[in-house]
Parts: sequence; structure tokens; C-alpha cells
Amino acid sequence: MSVHLINPQNKSVLYFSDGKLIDNDGNIFPIIRGVVRITEAENYTRSFGLQWNKFDRTQLDSESDGLTLSRDRFFIESGWIPEDLDGIDVLEVGSGAGRFSKVVLENTKAQLFSVDYSDAVTANFKNNGAIAPDRFHLFQASIYAMPFPDDAFDKVFCFGVLQHTPDFESSVKALISKAKPGGEIVVDFYPIKGFWTKLHAKYLFRPWTKKLNYERLFNLIDRNIDWLIILSKLFNSIGLSVLTRFLPLVDLRTIPNEVLSKEQFREWVVLDTFDMFSPEHDHPQKISDVSDMFSCNGVNVTFKGYVEYGAGFKAAVVRGIKKK
Repeated sequence: MSVHLINPQNKSVLYFSDGKLIDNDGNIFPIIRGVVRITEAENYTRSFGLQWNKFDRTQLDSESDGLTLSRDRFFIESGWIPEDLDGIDVLEVGSGAGRFSKVVLENTKAQLFSVDYSDAVTANFKNNGAIAPDRFHLFQASIYAMPFPDDAFDKVFCFGVLQHTPDFESSVKALISKAKPGGEIVVDFYPIKGFWTKLHAKYLFRPWTKKLNYERLFNLIDRNIDWLIILSKLFNSIGLSVLTRFLPLVDLRTIPNEVLSKEQFREWVVLDTFDMFSPEHDHPQKISDVSDMFSCNGVNVTFKGYVEYGAGFKAAVVRGIKKK
């Protein structure tokens, strides 16, 4: 393993022994369902563990002929090409079910170190553990307590995650700390576009929905999704698409409908709607503020703005290089 592991609490070196990870002080981190668990089983990300184990393969490109959304998003947002990653140490924070882990493992020769705070790591290991076991190192760990020393990685990326952490800027600092001097950090996040950003069903209903039992919330969404899809399509067809933001439903324009079957489309809509309403944290940011977080923490910003990928999908992205 090219990056040595540490206990994030006492910084002691960790090593594998008898099917678990231990340090010289006798602290033990178990390997459960193929994944080293550095954190407690129950935490604020439990909804993500539920959704990614239920929808473990939904967003994988391999599940639909012609779907390259994850691959496109990864390489376009990062600005990297596959050869950039060959033989280097890459850190992925917030891997979910492993849609981007799969892209890196199948398209590059990188050593990929991947963490997620939720039990989504179980789904990731199931999806990707056999692809390149000598290059894939997966851990359940908090972004604030990762089992790696500082200044360890050539490249760090975090997609679809930062807005769901309790302290956005502290999370950015945690990512930066793990990059080598001269290493690159890339993030995406939910953007604030104006006062109307939070004038949306997601933020109007979230004070209630995030407190619901997750299984109950999922069942509520699943029972109502079909008529909500019909109503959303109706609003779009008669020029009233502005009203769809007040429906408790993901924006259907963000689903790659053209390459999905009817059943797959419905599954994506249920997944993304659950993802809207279940997380404990949802903190969209101004692009300029995230860029400033990079600059104030020792990173030269190389890009800040929106990038388009796939068929008209758009993401707010900041990239930078850690100062030497």
C-alpha cells in the first residue's frame, strides 16, 4: 500500500493483523463485509447507507446501454484524463455506492483510496471490490477523521458530498490537508444561485421530512412518485415548468431519461427524490465562497464555475493546486 494508514485519533500507524486493523496501542478497527470500519456504525449519514444499499447499482454506467454519465461527470468536472492518474495516489471522499470509484478503477491505473461515512461502503465494495483489489482501498470513515496522514495524495476529489456535511468549510480544509503540496483538489457542490434557491420544495419540506423514519419516508415517496411524475411532465408540457420546483419531486430534467428503461427511470426518480428529502444536512454554497475557502487554506484556485457534462447536465465546481 503506497499510503500508510494511521489511527486518526492518536496518529499511530495502523497495520493489518488477523483480519482487522490495529495500532501499537491495541486499538482495533474491524473489517466488516470487506471494508475497514474506522467510525461508529450509526451517524448522521444513516439515510445514505440505506439509499445506496437499496439502490446499489442504479447510477452505475454499466447498468444501461449507452450511459456514460458517471464517466463524463468524473473526467469533465475534474479536468483530468485517464493517463493523469496512472500510478499515483488518489483520494475519493464520499464514495456512496461507488459510481466514481468504478470509473477510476476501470479507466485508470491509479491507487484509489476511498472513504464514505455511511454504510454505503458495503454497496461500493460489492460493486467494485473485485475490479482491482490491489489498487482499491476502501474505508468507512468521517471526512474529519480519515485514516491517512496529511500531505499524502497526488489528487483528491469529492463529488456530491460537501453540502451534506455539518461544516462545509471544515470539510474543505480536511480535503486540502490530505493533498500533497503541489497536489490537486477538485470538488463539486449544490450552488446558491439567488434567493430563489431555497424557494423550493426540497427546502420547504425538509424541516419535516429529514425527521421522518427513513423507511417511512421512502415508502411515502414510492407510493406517490407516479402521479407526481405525471403532474411534473404536465407542467413542463404546458409551459408551467416553474411550478415543478414546488412539487416534492426531483427535477425530471436531471434524469438521463433517453438511455433508461421505464423501470430504470422510475428507480432514478425515487432515488433522487429520497436523496432530496432525507439527509440531515443540506448546505448549498456560493461558488465564490468555496473558491475563497480554497484560497484561504493554501490552495491556488485554477477553476471556479459551472461545467457541463452529459446531455446538458451542469455542476458547480472548484479546482485548485495546494501550494508548495
